[in-house]
Amino acid sequence: MAEAKEAIEIGGVRLTSPEKVLYPEQGITKRDLAEYYLAVADWMLPHLVDRPVTMVRCPTGRQKKCFYQRHAGSGVPEELGQVEIEGFEESGAYLYIRDIRGVLSMVQMGVLEIHPWGSKVDDPSRPDRLIFDLDPGEGLLFADVMRCAHELRALLQELGLEPFLKTTGGKGLHLIVPLAPTHDWSGVKRFARHVGDLLSERAPERFLTRISKAEREGRIFIDYLRNDATSTAIAPYSTRSRPGAPVSVPIAWDELADGFDPSRFTVCTVPQRLMDLDFDPWAGIGSSAQTLPPIPEAAAKSRRPRKSAPSA
Repeated sequence: MAEAKEAIEIGGVRLTSPEKVLYPEQGITKRDLAEYYLAVADWMLPHLVDRPVTMVRCPTGRQKKCFYQRHAGSGVPEELGQVEIEGFEESGAYLYIRDIRGVLSMVQMGVLEIHPWGSKVDDPSRPDRLIFDLDPGEGLLFADVMRCAHELRALLQELGLEPFLKTTGGKGLHLIVPLAPTHDWSGVKRFARHVGDLLSERAPERFLTRISKAEREGRIFIDYLRNDATSTAIAPYSTRSRPGAPVSVPIAWDELADGFDPSRFTVCTVPQRLMDLDFDPWAGIGSSAQTLPPIPEAAAKSRRPRKSAPSA
C-alpha cells in the first residue's frame, strides 16, 4: 500500500517511486525523466514509433548495475508492443514503441537508453535508415570528429546521397541517410562498408573501418556495423546512462562549426533548445527516402564480409 501512495500518473502511465534519483549528479528523478520525454515527444516519436528497440535498463540509477533488454518477458508493461520477427523466432518477441505511453513505461522500468532498429515492425528485413557512427580513438578532439563528419558528408554527396546529422550523447556523431525500404540488410551493410573504406583509403592515417581497438589510437573508426538486423543506434532525443544526463540530439549541418560542444545537450537543456529552434533539423527526414547507388564490381569483390558489432 505504501507504494500506491507514492505512485503518480504521467501521460496516462503509472509511475511508482517518482522521486527515485536516476542521475545523482543532477538529482534527476524518474518524474523528471518522464516530464522530459513528454516535452520532447513530438520531436522524438517520428523516429521511434513502430521500430523494434533495445533498452538499457538501470532500475536503481545510472551509477548502479545496468543491463540490455530487447525481448518481451515477465513484467513488461502493456504499453509496449511485441512482435515476432522472421528469422529470429527462437529469440522470442521483440519490443517496440507505439506511442508516448510506451516511452513513459520505459521510464517506469528504469530505462535510460533507447536504441531502435533501422527498420520498422511491418517490414523488419528492409531498413529505411543507413547509419554511420563516427567513433574517435584515444588522443582525438571533438574537432577531429566534426571534420570527419563534413568529409563523410561530402563523400556521400558525391555518391548522390544527403545525410542527416545527430550527436550521440558521447564523443561521436551519427550520420543517417533515410532510405526507401527496397534494400535488404546485407546490401545496406555492404554499401556502408564500401563508403567507410573509401573514406579510410583517402586518409588511412586518420580513418579506419577495422574494429580492432589496438589500431584506433589517433584515428576515427567509421562504424558501418550498425547496419545489420538486431544492431542498433541510440534514438534521437534518448538519454544516455552516463554522467551529466546527456542526450542524443539531431542538429543542422551549419551548427557543426568551431566551438560546437555536444555535452551541452542534456535532460535539463534540450527542452529549452527545442522551444528556441525556428525549425526541426530533421524535419525533412521522413520525406527524403533515398536509393543507394550500386557498388562498383571491383570494390565489391575485393572486400570480404565482416562480423557485426554488438548493439550500441
